[in-house]
Amino acid sequence: MSPGVFEQVRSIAADLFAVPNHRLTAESSPETLEAWDSTQHLILVLALEERFGFQLYPEEIEQMHNLGDVARVVDAKLHAAKS
Repeated sequence: MSPGVFEQVRSIAADLFAVPNHRLTAESSPETLEAWDSTQHLILVLALEERFGFQLYPEEIEQMHNLGDVARVVDAKLHAAKS
């Protein structure tokens, strides 16, 4: 996973969850962030789709358990789009 993708995901999440960037790590998850509930998860998905210009499938969304997972899914989508 490229560091740039994680930084972009972290920036989007920081804005959505109203948390400073430096508090978010690859392990940040709904269990560690009070603001990350099911509604915010869907808003995160929509924000990612808008920012990166792709659609996430339900199977991909289910893989997003923490910010590291989110960045890995986004990175994989971006690489698949280039192929």
